[in-house]
Amino acid sequence: MIEIGDNDPILINDGNTKRYDALADLQFGDGKASLSIFRSTPLAWPIVLRKMECHDLGTQAFIPLNNRPFLVVVAPKGKFEPTGIRVFLAQANQGVNFAAGTWHHFSLALDEVSDFLVIDRQGKSVDCREIALDPPLQLGELP
Repeated sequence: MIEIGDNDPILINDGNTKRYDALADLQFGDGKASLSIFRSTPLAWPIVLRKMECHDLGTQAFIPLNNRPFLVVVAPKGKFEPTGIRVFLAQANQGVNFAAGTWHHFSLALDEVSDFLVIDRQGKSVDCREIALDPPLQLGELP
């Protein structure tokens, strides 16, 4: 998760700003950093997950911009195993940093269209693998 938590800040700007440093481990392989805003439309309840994806060459960081919680769905890197899927409710003050190779579902806004600041890899090599969930996984209630 990306959050200030108990991290000690570094005072900068003549003591007027607290910098909470290195909150995400960003790796880009042979690519470069890309800063984007993703606008996500919530899926209807009950949410049905139909696929997962992973990025082997770089990490991805998602930071919510609309002060709303969102769902995070992940599974361990390596050979995809549906039994490894975990669902988390990220709070409005938390982001998420997916390690390279971590299986995840696309960003899951809740209730309203939500914007996310996204830092990820951009490069010549394609870096997105997707796998269909067969059968799809239905989420009944929030974790």
